[in-house]
Amino acid sequence: MLRILQAHDPCARFPVPKPHFENQGYLTMKISVKDAHALVCETLMRCNVRADNAASIATALVTAEASGQGGHGFRRVPAYSAQAKVGKVDGMISPIFEKPTPGVLRIDAQHGFAYPALDLMMDHLPDMARTQGIAIAAIHRSHHAGVMGLTVERLAEKGLAAMMFANAPAAMAAWGGRRPMFGTNPIAFGVPVGDAGDPIIIDLALSKVARGKIMAAKQKGVAIPDDWALDVDGNPTTDAIKAIDGTMIPAGGVKGAALAMMVELLAAGLTGAQFGHQSSSLFDDKGAPPALGQLIIAIDPKATGGVGVMDHLAYIANEIAAEEGVRLPGRRGKQARALAEAEGLEIEDDVMETISQIK
Repeated sequence: MLRILQAHDPCARFPVPKPHFENQGYLTMKISVKDAHALVCETLMRCNVRADNAASIATALVTAEASGQGGHGFRRVPAYSAQAKVGKVDGMISPIFEKPTPGVLRIDAQHGFAYPALDLMMDHLPDMARTQGIAIAAIHRSHHAGVMGLTVERLAEKGLAAMMFANAPAAMAAWGGRRPMFGTNPIAFGVPVGDAGDPIIIDLALSKVARGKIMAAKQKGVAIPDDWALDVDGNPTTDAIKAIDGTMIPAGGVKGAALAMMVELLAAGLTGAQFGHQSSSLFDDKGAPPALGQLIIAIDPKATGGVGVMDHLAYIANEIAAEEGVRLPGRRGKQARALAEAEGLEIEDDVMETISQIK
């Protein structure tokens, strides 16, 4: 997995990017992964974010962008920066933790960014899971958790199966209602597959599409499909602005709405975080800190499946992948990151201009 964080030099200086060219109708420019990290890092540091926190955030955003998840990449920099400048998110704070029982890690992000809290989780949860067989991290007073598949992938690369749940500011109604109650509330799962190759990574939002895609459409000024969201009156809309003011359509109808409720109870109810309808937006600098929650479960497969478990997991991964047209989830993002590392990232001109104007 792409990890750029450098403890000795967290934010190396960002140089002038290469000339722009056109791709799919948008003017873009090419930028190396290293330079992209420096750009994000320097921008955040100008906005009251401590260097090590900025490096952690930049790693997450650039890795998301490199994975093809632009809604959780460069386009998050303006909102993150604006929120840090006004104190809606504390860029200078460090997360703190306690272990109330041997199998539970409780992290208080202290209204800071989620990524330093997730890094802290990675420092402790793997060893706890190996010792106990299973361990849980509960994070509260947190922020946007980004591409959660990247977090469970970090655990899977350490030989652990992992599930992650996160709540988000309200964007979906309970089934049959109109009032936004739950966020798009993503679920992520990762599992190592031994000799079958890279871990299987499943990452999905419980809305029909991730809300970041609608935000990206708003920033680009383009329409969205009419089956992504409803306006405030409960009608389908192709207007991204009306979609953000309205509600997202749940994936799978009533089943997706029920799963969103489940995640809300796991990620906010069990952690003590604010519920989605209590949380302020992640897209602007208005209101109090969102104080969101994340719950991560790590399992040692050898504890549950015995010494031959990796061969067992490799077998099913190979069986699935053997069928023509089937791709194991997580592999495409991994390939995209490798390509970005070799050839650089494309950043759209409007995004670069917006980021460069942040002071």
